[in-house]
Amino acid sequence: MAQRNILITGGAGFIGSHVVRLFVQQYPQYTIINLDALTYAGNLENLRDVEQAPNYRFAKVNILDIPALEEAFQTHEVTDIIHLAAESHVDRSIVSPLDFVYTNIIGTVNLLNAARQYWSADPGKHRFYHISTDEVFGSLGAEGFFTETTAYDPRSPYSASKASSDHFVRAYHETYGLNTVVSNCSNNYGPFHFPEKLIPLFINNIIEQKALPVYGDGLYTRDWLYVKDHARAIDTVFHQGKPGSTYNIGGFNEWKNIDLVKLLCKLMDEKLNRPAGTSEQLITYVKDRPGHDRRYAIDASKIKQELGWQPSVTFEEGLSETIDWYLANGHWLKQVTSGAYQHYYESMYQQR
Repeated sequence: MAQRNILITGGAGFIGSHVVRLFVQQYPQYTIINLDALTYAGNLENLRDVEQAPNYRFAKVNILDIPALEEAFQTHEVTDIIHLAAESHVDRSIVSPLDFVYTNIIGTVNLLNAARQYWSADPGKHRFYHISTDEVFGSLGAEGFFTETTAYDPRSPYSASKASSDHFVRAYHETYGLNTVVSNCSNNYGPFHFPEKLIPLFINNIIEQKALPVYGDGLYTRDWLYVKDHARAIDTVFHQGKPGSTYNIGGFNEWKNIDLVKLLCKLMDEKLNRPAGTSEQLITYVKDRPGHDRRYAIDASKIKQELGWQPSVTFEEGLSETIDWYLANGHWLKQVTSGAYQHYYESMYQQR
């Protein structure tokens, strides 16, 4: 395999850190550059096990900083991009939509422009892989699945910003000949997930014996994918995906929120040696959030048929592994919930 210098944006985040780890370990001949602004969800402690690897680099850069982006391309002689950097929490997008416009839309266009400029000699030779979400498709009824040709119908500022960035990536493929691929993935879960999202939040609340806030009637349905399987899918699409193509990535694994929460409670009671039903008593129904999509479900048959990828673990297996990780990494959880993890960059990098 040829030498590649792959820039992974958002590589200190939840999904990004798993992708960085996989590429650093799987491809010693590649240089992996983790570019991250280290905002609230970016945590370099997620990558302690690979930070000393000879093929790993870190660049503290915000994708809104055009000169710093261009300097990163020059310094690291970037050959390819896997773009994960994004504001991604729907609730935050409702409170502060402009943050999502800037990071998810303008940041993506900044990255596309830097790539187009740096790769101007042969834009088709270099891969620009944009990671997106199934939320761009809107909401499903009781039946049906999202496919790669489903019309976009975003319902929140977050999904609208991701839909826009998807369109820009495809436009740069058609207009400028960039070798782009896009993937739209369902909900991820697993180790290193920042505890504002449902599964890590509820794991932490069960440990602390705090209320488990369930939106509305709890019947909102999501397709769940173990984050390590998503990282494998990203590896597959990056290397084998057809230029200009889109791939839906899903777990074939739909759960109503309330059923998921009850399973989580059951597993946590077992692992914490608490009487059965203890954690379920913490469930509290709260006011629904605005524009709450009823159901997401991904048809991931294209990536399976064309590229041979499919999930490797069941939801029960993945959820059990995830709980075990959080229970074994209480220090990480306490640092993240207290904000102390944000000092790690200064201790590790500022003094070098």
